[in-house]
Amino acid sequence: MAASGSAPIDLSAALTMQPTTLVEWLVVAPVALCICVGAILMMVRHSTRLHAGIAIAGLVLLVVIDAALLWNVATNGPITMVMGRWLPPFGIAFTADLTGAALALAGAIAALACGVHAASDVDETGKRYGFYPFLMLLMAGVSGAFLTGDIFNLYVWFEVLLISSFGLIVLGSTRQQIDGALKYAVLNLIGTTLFLITVGYLYAIFGTLNMADIALKATVLGDDAPLMTLAALFTLAFAMKAAAFPVNFWLPASYHTPKVVVSALFGGLLTKVGIYALLRVMVMLFPVQREALSFPIAVVAALTMILGAMGALAQNDLRRMLGYVVISGIGTMLAGVAIGSPASISGVIFYALNSVVLMTALYLVMGHAARVGGASTLSELGGLYAKAPWFSGLALALFFAGSGLPPFSGFWPKAMLTKSAIDIGAWWLASAILVSGFIVTITFARAFLLCFWRPLPAGGHPLPATVKTPTLAPVVALTVLIVGFGLFPETIMRLSQHAADGLADPSAYIRSVFPQGASQ
Repeated sequence: MAASGSAPIDLSAALTMQPTTLVEWLVVAPVALCICVGAILMMVRHSTRLHAGIAIAGLVLLVVIDAALLWNVATNGPITMVMGRWLPPFGIAFTADLTGAALALAGAIAALACGVHAASDVDETGKRYGFYPFLMLLMAGVSGAFLTGDIFNLYVWFEVLLISSFGLIVLGSTRQQIDGALKYAVLNLIGTTLFLITVGYLYAIFGTLNMADIALKATVLGDDAPLMTLAALFTLAFAMKAAAFPVNFWLPASYHTPKVVVSALFGGLLTKVGIYALLRVMVMLFPVQREALSFPIAVVAALTMILGAMGALAQNDLRRMLGYVVISGIGTMLAGVAIGSPASISGVIFYALNSVVLMTALYLVMGHAARVGGASTLSELGGLYAKAPWFSGLALALFFAGSGLPPFSGFWPKAMLTKSAIDIGAWWLASAILVSGFIVTITFARAFLLCFWRPLPAGGHPLPATVKTPTLAPVVALTVLIVGFGLFPETIMRLSQHAADGLADPSAYIRSVFPQGASQ
């Protein structure tokens, strides 16, 4: 029995003793908000008329919180909050830097646009089967992945967004959706299993899962640990998540099967989580190993962007076409990871931010075109410009941005990545970026000419005199953002450059997690 006069235990050696500030709560607030709103939606599951209003209010608040978080990180540097007050690396850390906070905000904006669109597009059956709860759970997973500072927690949030995406992709239960969901599920489960195995291998080597702690210890271990094997396994797992060649065949086989708003969510958000994870692990944690793997990554990038662009050009279905455009964009971002310079990583971040918003808008536009035209294939559509000229103008602006033509938003990150490739003498990689961009330009030009400009082809579905379409407000808002990014790119460029500097030199990130300057 301990003596009554024994010395008190010094908790400061294991716990953080300072009270949690409001700014630190901002780091976990996006995840907590999405889970709470999803729980509220489940509690009122029998009152589906309330779902859209509750979810949209939650998504508006999510955008505000993510904007506040980004502003604080840009002003004061990375912010860390540790669960349960346990000092890192033992406590699970949430750490927000510029890369994670910026992508979380872009994702919230895309989700808000989809939530507003779904209010008039998803029928009562879809709402009753849980569209909005699944949407909020998906955003909890996406936000958690962007903001976690623990690599096992990254796996957990991958699983959360994967489970919710299963629910969304089968919403409607058509034969086509079940077929697409099966392909989507099998390949993604293989990817997450490989990720989990690699995380276990990493823990066996480092004895920690905290990213800042791993970044510190990786520089010390050097050649004494099989870091190259770890880096190769992580690259393969995240490449599968991002739909890079040759493990990209699940995306065009599945993204065209669910409702258009679900395709918009997936095309805008999910593959970018894989690119973010690749940036976080390969650029921040294992930069030496990334340099050693740069040529294989560059080859994969070139094949991904060229074959993706050619696949898009060969499609007749509008959404399958966009699926291949997503793949081509993944290849372009992988090229920046392969180059690895601060300028190229900045281009990858700019491209990812633009792609989240742009691909969401493009899927929603294609959904409107299919609804107004009564068909979803290039061979059956036509005459949309005569019927809806201002909507056709919106589509044309988005097609220009997707093609990477100046002065639209897609031009600037491609220019940054092309210049970065030329700077290191990788002319073949710069040529691949330009050739894939040229093919994508032809793809969008073909889509506009066939769907919008030409008259309705013989044997095509006659255009309905009137058709009930969801509100175009989300598409208009996203298009305004995209045009603004293109005309005034300086702010996004500076943000991307500072974010890339933070990944290349993670000292500020590490100080946020270990303010005393050393891990345990």
